Amino acid sequence: MIDDKSLTKKYAVVLPFLDEKQKRLVVASDVILLGQRTISQLSKASGLSRPTIYKGLHDIQSKRTPDGRIRDSGGGRKSIVEKHPAFQEELEALVDPLTRGDPMSPLRWTCKSTRELANELQSKGYSASHTIVAELLDKMGYSLQANVKTIEGASHPDRDDQFRYLNKLVASYMKRELPVISVDTKKKELVGSYKNAGKTWRPKGTPEPVKVHDFIDKKVGKAVPYGVYDIGKDQGWVNVGSDADTASFAVESIRGWWRSIGRRMYPQATGILITADSGGSNGYRTRLWKVELQRLADEIGRDITVCHFPPGTSKWNKIEHRLFSHISMNWRGQPLISYEVVVSLIGATKTRNGLHVRARLDQKSYPREVKVTDDEMAKVRMRPHKFHGEWNYTIKKNA
Repeated sequence: MIDDKSLTKKYAVVLPFLDEKQKRLVVASDVILLGQRTISQLSKASGLSRPTIYKGLHDIQSKRTPDGRIRDSGGGRKSIVEKHPAFQEELEALVDPLTRGDPMSPLRWTCKSTRELANELQSKGYSASHTIVAELLDKMGYSLQANVKTIEGASHPDRDDQFRYLNKLVASYMKRELPVISVDTKKKELVGSYKNAGKTWRPKGTPEPVKVHDFIDKKVGKAVPYGVYDIGKDQGWVNVGSDADTASFAVESIRGWWRSIGRRMYPQATGILITADSGGSNGYRTRLWKVELQRLADEIGRDITVCHFPPGTSKWNKIEHRLFSHISMNWRGQPLISYEVVVSLIGATKTRNGLHVRARLDQKSYPREVKVTDDEMAKVRMRPHKFHGEWNYTIKKNA
């Protein structure tokens, strides 16, 4: 006579530690020991269905050597893509209107949440959770951004069209193996024994002492890191200034990148594409920025095309996520006690995906509020593009 309580207790102790296949083999072995007539009783005690126990008996009787599989090859629930081949196309169609770029673009993202996408797919008759949508988007090469990260100000009516135009140019330049760089000024940093966010490994009880108050030391000032990020090569260049963040400083930083890295990486390049924010030292309204770019174009003998991100979208600039974020993580918990330390920490930044960064200290003086006359602007060989020429233009080199 089999004691049901003993069986139930046995299975309650043992089965939780086993995988699906091991469970059915254990119960099936008890069937062999106790007889076929006990299958219903063992099914009730173990919680396994009769077909599952029969499958365990088949596994034992077939004397198959375990191959590490829990289920037979091809077993288990089919993925939604296998059941509905058009599912991925439907998802792509939903994302595409808000996608900044074509399928091969390196500037590809979506500002729709996975839950919103899942709801829209469900309204089309697909049973898809937000987690399935997230997994599939990841495989498709998308990176989801939270809505709060994308809205900085009033949205321009041509915002999305500008993103598409920018990405089209990026893809065109990269296809022809021409340099595409993303530029911007990183947040200015106090130089001295000031607290820096984050933690670093040190002997217990010996934190790095820093000043209590973050009052600027006027004798030292702030570090002004201007970055140049090569989107295609995943390489960074940072010019650490000690003076003002002006258009002259911005273009001098690009000049430094070209002399140190660009001309060696792109010896056959006939032009350069720069993606930049719409404001700041490299803003589209800044006259000095365009005058300095003309000087650079003449000096290096290459046309320079500039595409500005629409107003209020600086967070989309690739340099923010691909370069500046890694620099900040690298120097966390390290007081920036000198300009040399700032340069060294930036230059030591790297990632497992291949990012390498070079940095230099720029101690030149860059005058503020430089006035550019109409005559000087007239000498700039600027060719506005048909689409938003104020945001998209090419500075032609002088022969």
